Amino acid sequence: MAKKIKQGVSPAMRRTKGEKVYNVFNIIFFLLFAFICVYPFYYLIVNSFSDNNASAAGEVMWWFKGFHLENYKNVLALDGLATAAWISVARTVIGTVLTVLASAYLGFMFTQQKMWHRAFWYRFVVITMYFNAGLIPMFITMKNLHLTNNFWVYILPAVVQPFNIILVKTFIESIPPSLQEAAEMDGAGTLTVFTRIVLPMCTPILATVGIFSAVGQWNSFQDTLIYMTDSKLYSLQYVLYTYINQANALAASVRASTGSAVNVAALATQQTPTSIRMTVSVIVVLPILFVYPFFQRFFVKGMMLGAVKG
Repeated sequence: MAKKIKQGVSPAMRRTKGEKVYNVFNIIFFLLFAFICVYPFYYLIVNSFSDNNASAAGEVMWWFKGFHLENYKNVLALDGLATAAWISVARTVIGTVLTVLASAYLGFMFTQQKMWHRAFWYRFVVITMYFNAGLIPMFITMKNLHLTNNFWVYILPAVVQPFNIILVKTFIESIPPSLQEAAEMDGAGTLTVFTRIVLPMCTPILATVGIFSAVGQWNSFQDTLIYMTDSKLYSLQYVLYTYINQANALAASVRASTGSAVNVAALATQQTPTSIRMTVSVIVVLPILFVYPFFQRFFVKGMMLGAVKG
């Protein structure tokens, strides 16, 4: 009976020895690849919770040694950290929302044949991907616009992103045009078509754009370095970046720093530069890492764009 069942198996369902060996090596390869991607984050977390001396000596590799929470307690007690965290959260949320809306609207308009000089404006936006005025002209422009030492310097320059607009435009072009034509026959205007028809169907690509924008806003610290001198507008990444530099040169930071940096010096004497780097890195990485799983399914769909068109 078993022999008959075996003979009845479709040839398409049978696997040769070569295919089985390939599958085994394929699984092993991707497991190793996943391990290589995950282990750096695991290493940071384990070292940030472990004994500081053991971490500095490189003895913490796979599991905690001397588990404690003092690193996070001391780092979170730093003066100005709460304000910096609020600035980073605000710029991430506001910047992401505005970037997504701008990308969605411009991507939609660039698909409309009735848009005035559509091809010219589309090329005008895309060409900015390849040419940049440079740091000094950008700083002069921001200063003339009174955006230095201004929260909106974090938001406005990043609202229009050509790459995101191209993604949205390509996605919208995969939507059947008959939907828009039917809505226009019923009396819907351009804005109504955008908000009622196109926007709800663009959830996957807008989630993709949202992830790109949120990660970029959260991780950015160079704009703080260039445009900000007011410590009340420092982003979390810049504050922690400064703190890491102070941890790497404790003696110099104690002599050169003033004011609130006294707390930094006191903290650094209790910890090692290695534990400081680990703790700060985890604080910076974990928030945005928790956001990604909620958008993952939309992200995968969005990156497929118009791979399958009806």
